[in-house]
Amino acid sequence: NRYSIRKDGFVSASAPRTGGSLVTKPISFSGTELRINFETSVSGSVRVELQGGDGQPLPGFSLEECRELFGNSVSQPVKWNGDAQLGEYAGEAVRLKIELKDADLFAIRFVDSE
Repeated sequence: NRYSIRKDGFVSASAPRTGGSLVTKPISFSGTELRINFETSVSGSVRVELQGGDGQPLPGFSLEECRELFGNSVSQPVKWNGDAQLGEYAGEAVRLKIELKDADLFAIRFVDSE
């Protein structure tokens, strides 16, 4: 028998249908785009909020402004409504609040937009 493991998928943060969230410690990033490795059920979803070091949502990056993500992807771009540019906060201390509903989050990474 041959087994395979999903890319960066050996461990995950998961939440049941009732939902859950996690908040990172303050991090500094480079890049202009956030990509996530995740999987949801048919009724599940993932949303991400970008917060300042004080834990408050940054303008344009609240959970409500995040486009819900569904499905299964190893490198899905996270998008928010509006004109806010993620790269404006590169190099600053920020936190990510990640809301999961019947979903698994395997990895996050910041990259330059393609």
